[in-house]
Amino acid sequence: LAKARNLPDSPVLAIVLLAEQSVLGSLVITNNNGREYTREHMRLISLLNEPLSIALSNSLRYNKMKELQQLLAEENLFLKSELREKIDDEIVGAEFDLKPTMDLVTQVAPLDSPVLILGETGVGKEVFANAIHDYSPRRNGPLITVNCGAIPDTLIDSELFGHEKGAFTGAFARKKGRFELADKGTIFLDEIAELPLDAQVRLLRVLQEKVVERVGGTESIPVNIRIVAATHRNLEAMVQEGSFREDLYFRLKVFPIVIPPLRERASDIPLLVQHFLRKKARELKIHDMPTVAPGAVDRLMAYDWPGNVRELENAIERAIILSRGKPLTFDDILPGRMRVAEEHARRLEPDDSPRTLDSVIADHIGRTLERTGGKVHGEGGAAELLGLNASTLRNKMRKLGIPFGRKVKNNHAAARR
Repeated sequence: LAKARNLPDSPVLAIVLLAEQSVLGSLVITNNNGREYTREHMRLISLLNEPLSIALSNSLRYNKMKELQQLLAEENLFLKSELREKIDDEIVGAEFDLKPTMDLVTQVAPLDSPVLILGETGVGKEVFANAIHDYSPRRNGPLITVNCGAIPDTLIDSELFGHEKGAFTGAFARKKGRFELADKGTIFLDEIAELPLDAQVRLLRVLQEKVVERVGGTESIPVNIRIVAATHRNLEAMVQEGSFREDLYFRLKVFPIVIPPLRERASDIPLLVQHFLRKKARELKIHDMPTVAPGAVDRLMAYDWPGNVRELENAIERAIILSRGKPLTFDDILPGRMRVAEEHARRLEPDDSPRTLDSVIADHIGRTLERTGGKVHGEGGAAELLGLNASTLRNKMRKLGIPFGRKVKNNHAAARR
């Protein structure tokens, strides 16, 4: 042993350190004066076996825990980066028709003020709630989402505020509610209008005092949370009817954000189409990017979309499945639900005189060219944004008298006839 360890040839005492039948290491003691160790020396060193094994085992576990913590921190940073990219990707139109809405999000996100998100079904209220949380100082805390309309009235208190062991039949253990789970983070109350009146009273107390009380408990538990609520219903009308508490309504309506329906931002449809084409191609494992038939995007822009962005996403997925690799035509978008394209154009134009469909299309192509700096083909070009073949777009531009090149901003008036 001494030779193996490059030590002088001298007496040696050695013990093997074990923990749970696993060898952790060994302790070796030598002396250079030539005196041999006795059985008493062996007994004394054996007393060190257990405490040294425990100490070494704890040290190894601590190092492993630190390694896992570092790995977890790195994964957490990666996931947050992915979430940021996901949010930036999903809020399509944030730089165009949705820019005023996104400006409100960025204004309120750094604060702790309650936010009330209003909008029709399918406009993407949860996406904006996620953005508010991710752009806030609470981004490192949890984001707890509660669909108030999906929880039975008999379970709403237990789900939101938690319960103590034995509080009711089946309460075999203490359970934290959603508000406790959201501590130091954000709680998103989707479809807040569906909350029963008695639960509204307890929610009001959380807003006012920042405490919750579990079902069956007497202790007030402080919570550090930010509340974001959303609904597609008219809360003011519900207050008048008596089905929603007025004091809760005004507590929630500190900073309302209204998400416009898709029919009011039709110019975002070409961008949304490209976004959902990429998304659905990934989900459906389609290697070749689906294409859109000429004129199909115009058809989508003339539809009123009662189901908003969610309906558009479903329509694109359905069209991809039915297309069998051919360009998407959206023939199932029936004229009975088509809206007049000029109505959208008049909203953008100060002139209220009637306009032809060609002039509306020309106006939209012109605005798209402004965004691309006159670029027609290639990645990020107008043809890609509009879902058209580049040659098809050029032919349409010639027909409508829309100029080519970088001077499109100066000549954009030619597209408005």
